[in-house]
Amino acid sequence: MAFHLIDLENWERREHYQHFIREVVCSYSMTVNLDITALEGFRLYPAMLWLLTDTVNAFPEFRTALTQEGVGVYDTMHPAYTIFNKEKKTFSAVWTEFQKEYRDFLRAYESDTAAYASSTHYIAKPGRPENSFDVSAIPWAPFTSFHLHVAGEGTYLLPIFTIGKAFENGGKRMLPLAIQVHHAVCDGYHVGRFVEVLQEKIRDFGEKQRGDRRKAHDSE
Repeated sequence: MAFHLIDLENWERREHYQHFIREVVCSYSMTVNLDITALEGFRLYPAMLWLLTDTVNAFPEFRTALTQEGVGVYDTMHPAYTIFNKEKKTFSAVWTEFQKEYRDFLRAYESDTAAYASSTHYIAKPGRPENSFDVSAIPWAPFTSFHLHVAGEGTYLLPIFTIGKAFENGGKRMLPLAIQVHHAVCDGYHVGRFVEVLQEKIRDFGEKQRGDRRKAHDSE
């Protein structure tokens, strides 16, 4: 893990950052409906965790954090996410190291979720890295808006994602996604670009994974 400190004096975002971290401390959320038709036939949660992380790693604004060292950018992020205990009706927090190849990430995800599926602890898997971001899922209900209220001093800069229940609309499979960011490091433009790139990655995902499956089958 590498954390690159930002030179505040020469940062083009210096005024915006200082305004929203000191004067008008401000985070905001946006809920969008993603077209996930291309993910048909794949397990939705691990696929979305991988796609979100792959997209986060493409945008420094979504990897910017304020630590004891100062404000800076992590070179790589990993997903920290919730899993549901069906028997106890509680959830636990787990994290999985991001892998560039989805099949490798999926194996690690399956190992982690199997190991902690019956946990009743909030923090099920220890050792969560600092360069990780939060994802949770509410697969029981679709929503058009979702807002988290993060208490404290308003210095948590990393994004938080919440996935809702998928639904059909006009022959397409849609998925609500709430994106919460801090205005000190992320404007509406950045969220808009993030959603655009994420949607492109979703469309490409199904085709690539099916192609990889065919290659693996042909080589057997």
